[in-house]
Amino acid sequence: MNDLSKDILIGSLFISGLLSFFSGLFVISTVLFASSAIFSNMANKTRISG
Repeated sequence: MNDLSKDILIGSLFISGLLSFFSGLFVISTVLFASSAIFSNMANKTRISG
């Protein structure tokens, strides 16, 4: 997965998490925010390691 597709995935997970939080779906928003954080950390580790 290249950097652009990782950024698009992280951004879409974050935005969908915000929208579900605003609509009152707190369980779904928690899952989306957690997956966004996990993918973001994975992307940063691959950039640091090479």
